[in-house]
This record gives sequence, C-alpha cells and structure tokens, in this order.
Amino acid sequence: MDFRHTPEQEQFREAVRRFAEKHLAAGAHSRAHAGGYPWDVARLMASQGLLGITVAEADGGQGGTLMDAVIAIEAVAAACPRSADVVQAGNFGPIRVLAEYGSLVQKQKLLKKLLSGESVIAVGMTEPEAGSAVTDLKTTAIREGTGYRINGSKIFTTHSAYADLILAYVRFGPGVGGIGSVLIEKSSAGLQHGKTSSFMSGEEWAELRFDNVFVPEEMVLLKEGGFKRQIAGFNVERIGNAARSLALGRYAYETAREWALQRRQFGRLLCEFQGLQWKFADMKMKLDAAQLLLYRAAANADRGLPSADETAIAKAFCNQAGFDVANESMQVMGATGYSSETLVEYCVRRCRGWMIAGGSIEILKNRIAESVFERSFSQRNDC
Repeated sequence: MDFRHTPEQEQFREAVRRFAEKHLAAGAHSRAHAGGYPWDVARLMASQGLLGITVAEADGGQGGTLMDAVIAIEAVAAACPRSADVVQAGNFGPIRVLAEYGSLVQKQKLLKKLLSGESVIAVGMTEPEAGSAVTDLKTTAIREGTGYRINGSKIFTTHSAYADLILAYVRFGPGVGGIGSVLIEKSSAGLQHGKTSSFMSGEEWAELRFDNVFVPEEMVLLKEGGFKRQIAGFNVERIGNAARSLALGRYAYETAREWALQRRQFGRLLCEFQGLQWKFADMKMKLDAAQLLLYRAAANADRGLPSADETAIAKAFCNQAGFDVANESMQVMGATGYSSETLVEYCVRRCRGWMIAGGSIEILKNRIAESVFERSFSQRNDC
C-alpha cells in the first residue's frame, strides 16, 4: 500500500504552503489572539480557491476531495493555526451539508456568498437540554401556510456570534424520525442573539433564540427523516475537526523541536537530554499514527459515504494525540511555552476544545464499541 500523496496532491500542498507562508505567517500570533472572524483571511482564501474545495464545480466550488481539504488545513496551520479554522468553515460541516443536500434554489441563493468569504454558516445543534444527546432537541418547526414557525434555542454554536446563516436542527414531529433541518438567515424576524461569550480557546459564541421565526418552504433543507443524512454530513465535519487537532499538535511539536535544538541548560542543548529525546519520540509516534487514521477516514469517505466507525476512530485519536503533543510541547518549552508570547499555549487550548466539540471523545468511544460488539448500547435510563 502506497501512503504517499499523488504528484497532484504534493503540488497542491506546496502551493498552499507557499501561499500561507507569504500571506498568513507574519500575522499568525496576532490573529490567534484576536476576537471575531478573520474575514480578511476568508476573502483571501476565496481568491485562491481554498473555500469550497469539496464543493462541486457546478455549485461554484473546486470539485476537489476531502483529502484535498485535509491537506489544505495541514499546510495552512503549519504557518498560521488560526487560519486553519477558515479552511474548515469553507469546506466541512454545514457548508458541506448545504452543498450536498440543498436544493438548486438554496445553493444558488446562499453558496456564492459563503464561497466568496463574505459570509459564514453555523450549524445549530446543541441546546440547553440536548448536548451529546442531540436527539433530545426541543426546537420545533410547526407548519404555517407556505412555511414553518421555528421556536427554541441553541447554545455553544461555533460562528454563531457573526454567522449570516444558521443551519438549525429542528423537530418537525416526535422521535428521531421527526428531526430535520432548516436554513435561517441572520436578518430573519424573531431570531435573537444572546450575549457573546468565549470558550477557553478564545473562540466566541452567542446563544441563538428562535421566537416564532418564519421559515418559508424553500428554506427547509431536510424534512422529517433527514436526521441520518445530517449526521452523515456531521461525520465529514469530524474529519475537519480531526485535521485541525492534528495540525495544531504538529505546529506545537515543530515549535518545541526548534526550541530543543537551540535552548541550552546545564551547558547542553535540550535535544541532548535522553529524557527529552524520549518525549519527542513519543510525540512523533502519536502524530504519525493519528495521521494514518485521519487519511484512512478521509480517503475512504471520498469513495462514498463517510464511515461512522472510521471517522469516530480518527477524530478520537487525533483529538487526544493533538492535545497530548501540544501539551507535552508546552512542557518541553517551560515558561516560554506557557507564555502567550508563543502559540504553543494557544494550540493546547484549541486542541482541548476539540476533545469536546463535534462529538466528545467519550461519545465517540461509545460509537466505536458498538462497532466492536456489532450492537447498539442505549445510554438512556430505560427503567
């Protein structure tokens, strides 16, 4: 089995690397600690075809593969970790679901602005009483005339503080079969934003409240019975999540490696101490193993529907490996790594969040165990 990229993929990686080094590397530190969304980066990436890599050419995208998008995340993150989020937003998650399942009218109306870097889409899943148990969601869609009235709320939604479009999971009827999704524009009457809050990583979010928001029929993305297709799209989002975890872990690793080659203590370079050599050996093994699992999930997803098992394994392992490597890199660099003067501590904080977001490691392990035993295990108290 050949684990090397194709010549075309290598050319693409090199082109993205040169672009990132030229346009993104110099502002990487300030960008990581800035609030809001890096719209300047989004527009710049759009001009380079880095948004919509996985979207069909007929819909305004590049017609590339998930592996191409993973390669772009890796190349961008190596120069500017924060900018990798823009690649994620423009290729994975809700934009991918819209491109995959949206009607021609929806795509013509909404995709162009998203792919130009002028707008961003958020996926509203989590609710105050529905986190990992997302099928407990209570946001309702009640038929009224030529559309639906939406009532409910969403929390912890990435990009919700500045997104122009929300892909909201809603309940058309009871049970899992009653769950679908609608597209809600920021300007919609009745859509309210709560106060802006921040995660430990510095990323911002705001509660979304839907107070009798009217959604016309043409803005319904998936009706009743659409939950499984939505989750299939969410499995693709997990590949992007895993790619960022791995890429930021690698960024921290490379920073610590350069430090160990220059920093002296007790008259010796840090890299000459066996204890640190073993740390770097462990980090290297974790990064390489995680990358193989990520590439397997991405390559196989490009051949059809993403495998829930393979994406769960890749995300769980990459999340843990990315955090462990970033955290160990910070330890190697001591106070310098812990300082906000470097981006190592930023990578630690970001990687820690991805162990929760997009399906916690524990939930993913439950999914993996179901594959191991070839049966499902209800997490509910059925007594």
